[in-house]
Amino acid sequence: MRLEILPVLGIGHVTEGDDLAAVIATAAPWLRNGDVLVVTSKIVSKAEGRLVDVPADGPERLAARDEVLAGETARVVASRGATRIVQTHHGFVMASAGIDASNVDKTQLVLLPVDPDASARALRDALRERYDLDLAVIISDTMGRPWRNGLTDVALGVAGMPAIRDHRGEVDPYGNELQLTQMAVVDELAGAGELIKGKCDQVPVAVVRGYLPATSPDDAGGARALIRDAAQDLFSLGTAEARAAGLADAATLADGPGPTPADLTVVRRAIDAVAGVVAPGTVFTLVDEAEVRAGLVAEMPGWPDGADLLLGSAPTPVEPMGLVRFGADLHRLRAALAAEGVGSTLLPPPPGSPASAALAL
Repeated sequence: MRLEILPVLGIGHVTEGDDLAAVIATAAPWLRNGDVLVVTSKIVSKAEGRLVDVPADGPERLAARDEVLAGETARVVASRGATRIVQTHHGFVMASAGIDASNVDKTQLVLLPVDPDASARALRDALRERYDLDLAVIISDTMGRPWRNGLTDVALGVAGMPAIRDHRGEVDPYGNELQLTQMAVVDELAGAGELIKGKCDQVPVAVVRGYLPATSPDDAGGARALIRDAAQDLFSLGTAEARAAGLADAATLADGPGPTPADLTVVRRAIDAVAGVVAPGTVFTLVDEAEVRAGLVAEMPGWPDGADLLLGSAPTPVEPMGLVRFGADLHRLRAALAAEGVGSTLLPPPPGSPASAALAL
């Protein structure tokens, strides 16, 4: 395989209502079947009118930006000072919901496209129907990454190719069957396109040539395939948010009617799944009925007779990081319970998760 990354020059300023298919086809008459078109989400948002007017500066601008951010936020993942890492209504986890103030007038903010997959499909369809071009389209944007400095472009939407290349079931040169390998190829192609687009060069579109065959395969559901299910996400919260969740879950455990025998069986099975990933300093102890009655029955009526109880305890004395670990461990347990395909009244699964649906049945 030999790849080429080609800039699409001369696109210029994009405004609401512009025909992106015509703009791109005019600027790149050399496009051919099998190319992968990497389009910066900002020009898609501009063409779709995803602009918000705000004051140019001062506290009024900050207040307006906060209001816009709240409207684009499904939930806050983590915050520190003025920085907000949030999950958007699309399901993306990113800083400030992808709201951008660069390469736009100072009195405006650019929001992400409402449905980047639909935007990619519309652009691809227009290029195919009007210009007889069969290619893939990736709508890209810049994101930071946990535990690593620097930014990279990733795919928000895709049409004309699968978002993930699944190697599971293949055999490597040493005879090992691959069990987990799924490559986010559209993110890799988005990052490749960013190498020649840049932030200040006004090159919002790049073409990656040589990756796809002449006829593009189906997109298999778009970029939504890249969004990890919440029940499987072991790092769904920031530090402060995990601490708050630990406090809330501890209160829930203290006030509830107690686990059922089925809960205890499920949690015992789940504890094996989280062995090795439980945060240091958190201890899980099996306690017999007599010990429980001696210390807890007065405050926690309803515990089943004749059952061993599996209790989670934070380090003593309880300090902030202990609560963080406690909250994080409870979320890991939820993920393990979800993997078992069952719910638990001791550790209720997140709303909307498969385990939550199973419990509702």
